[in-house]
Amino acid sequence: MPEQARQIGGGRRTLGDFAPKLAELTDDVLFDDVWNRPDLSARDRSLITVAVLAAGGDLAQLEFHLGRAVENGVTHTELIEALTHVTFYAGWPKGMGAMGVAKKVLGTQEAAN
Repeated sequence: MPEQARQIGGGRRTLGDFAPKLAELTDDVLFDDVWNRPDLSARDRSLITVAVLAAGGDLAQLEFHLGRAVENGVTHTELIEALTHVTFYAGWPKGMGAMGVAKKVLGTQEAAN
């Protein structure tokens, strides 16, 4: 597997003063350990994470992870296709909600480029 950028969490930056333990676990366990394990690329982890968040209807977290997925090399087309696929397994309302978030996030990124 090729060398990839180290994944870094933002738990301390966003929640450190309010929920320091959760911030620590987010940064040190989830991102520093799990996201940086060598057996799956960050790109694949991002695609899986987006699918799981969409399937669970976790739209606030999905918004962050769509941007992270693009940073990790997942294309807009691949993300839209993944969300379309998830819609059939997770349910139409979750898929439509996820696609709405994707349109907001990915549309904003396209406008910036």
